[in-house]
Amino acid sequence: MNGFTYDIPVKVYFGENKLCHLGEELRKYGKRVLLTYGGGSIKKSGLYDRIIEEIEKAGLTVFELSGIEPNPRIDSVREGGALCKRENIDVLLAVGGGSTIDCTKFIGAAAYYDGDPWDFFDKRVPVPNCLPIVTVLTLSATGSEMDAGGVISNLETNDKIGRSDPLMLPKVSFLDPTITYSVNPYQTACGAADILSHIMEVYFNTEKNLYMLDCFMEGLMKTVIKYAPVAIKEPDNYEARANIMWASSWAINGFIKGGTSLAWSCHPMEHQLSAYYDITHGLGLAILTPRWLEYTLDENTVSRLYQFGVNVFDIDKSLPPMEAAEKSIEMLSEFFFKTLGLQSTLTEIGIDDKYFEIMAKKACGGDVIPGFKPLNQQDVENIYKLCL
Repeated sequence: MNGFTYDIPVKVYFGENKLCHLGEELRKYGKRVLLTYGGGSIKKSGLYDRIIEEIEKAGLTVFELSGIEPNPRIDSVREGGALCKRENIDVLLAVGGGSTIDCTKFIGAAAYYDGDPWDFFDKRVPVPNCLPIVTVLTLSATGSEMDAGGVISNLETNDKIGRSDPLMLPKVSFLDPTITYSVNPYQTACGAADILSHIMEVYFNTEKNLYMLDCFMEGLMKTVIKYAPVAIKEPDNYEARANIMWASSWAINGFIKGGTSLAWSCHPMEHQLSAYYDITHGLGLAILTPRWLEYTLDENTVSRLYQFGVNVFDIDKSLPPMEAAEKSIEMLSEFFFKTLGLQSTLTEIGIDDKYFEIMAKKACGGDVIPGFKPLNQQDVENIYKLCL
């Protein structure tokens, strides 16, 4: 296996009633705080009032940017960056799920950039610096609270592009499972699919990884598969919400990657779906992932799917490898579409093959996705068609 460097200096307050530390953590970075959030659910739940109380107790001045979209737009990044410059913001406080946190990361970078923030994506302009970011997580899914990346959409160009930079890593994240009690069954299910995809993008790999990391990833996947249905049926089950929340963070904070270097496959394919159709990211991943595994299953990949089935779904290890591999895909599909109740096809959510060709070309970057099995444009189109 390849060597690697691991560095994830995010301070995490995990558990109930940890927001009492919010003011002291924000104060370390300055007095002028920009609070970012989405559509206002934090006000209905009472979380907004709790946060404002902690900010005011710390003697800080708060500014607000609300209305950040589920697939965050570059327009919100532009607006936030301009606000930071105008009001001399010292620290950013992102309260929400991955969309709010992703957007806030690029707002922090835009505060130090004089050009259009979209340059970070289409021109790959280096991130010059970033305002310090503190997060309060409200939805377990993307893991953005403990990584340095984010994904932003541009509706004018139908692009959804990811970017990562160590400068955008949050300084502090507050993870209180009770805050996620109000997350509805659909979003809980989509979040679970997103977490599983983050793990599977690394796990399904033809490069040799550490046995210890394989066991860790299998444990994470089993955790999500065990507790997501519980959280859906019992939304205020602390054990279920806590396990899902911590699994979400560790699925994508870089730890499981080890020395693997192959590219992710489902995420670039899904980014095109949500760029053109603005669908929920986790739903798109749920629809794509079993078809991707079905399409990539062959004599070179069967052993990995066999291992997945035996160790994650407890499939009989005495079965022939190909039979066990096929069964593992069936069980994953059943989990997504029956247990979690997510839609199983693109047709069900109003997507046809109109843009498949251009979406596949964008997903491949005009070349090949060098992942679990290399995928060219035609391969990606074929996988999209399997999802209809």
